Amino acid sequence: MSAIVVEVVRTLDQLPQIYALRGIVYMGEQDCPFEEEFDGNDLSGATHLVARIGREPVGAIRIRWFAGFAKLERAAVLRRYRESGVAHALWEASSAIAARKGYRYILGHIEPRLLGFWERCAGFRLREGRPAFRFSDREYVEVVAELAVRADAITLDAPAMVLLRPEGAWDERGVLDESAMRKRLAGAA
Repeated sequence: MSAIVVEVVRTLDQLPQIYALRGIVYMGEQDCPFEEEFDGNDLSGATHLVARIGREPVGAIRIRWFAGFAKLERAAVLRRYRESGVAHALWEASSAIAARKGYRYILGHIEPRLLGFWERCAGFRLREGRPAFRFSDREYVEVVAELAVRADAITLDAPAMVLLRPEGAWDERGVLDESAMRKRLAGAA
């Protein structure tokens, strides 16, 4: 099997891929109504990741950003890939992005039957004193994972060009880095 590659969704052609994965898993397998799966949070303060094996999109996750914590949502992995490490790869990428952005905690809402998996896979622990709750005809519990502090976390004092680069690609020169060079090159001519 090919390696699992996880990418930040940055282009409009990638959005239908994550929507299709979520539709298959949540609407198809779990009978979740459309309006509950597509809840209005996909385009407001969210980062989406897509996992691929070869060219095939096989998993997706949404990260929403709050003051002091990130929240993982809508993790979806195609049934035939659930034992292949896709969920773990999505977790690794999500936690790396959150830690790089300076977040210390990731919150998740999971079905209680998945607690053992998320404890092993991602170090999540059940949030004490928080009651179980229901939505979309399923019971959920809150879990939280603590992230290690990164020395290279992006802060208010990060270079301006770093803050302008695409989500998750802060160490790669972006299109705006190139535009900044345009004036320098024109002035040198």
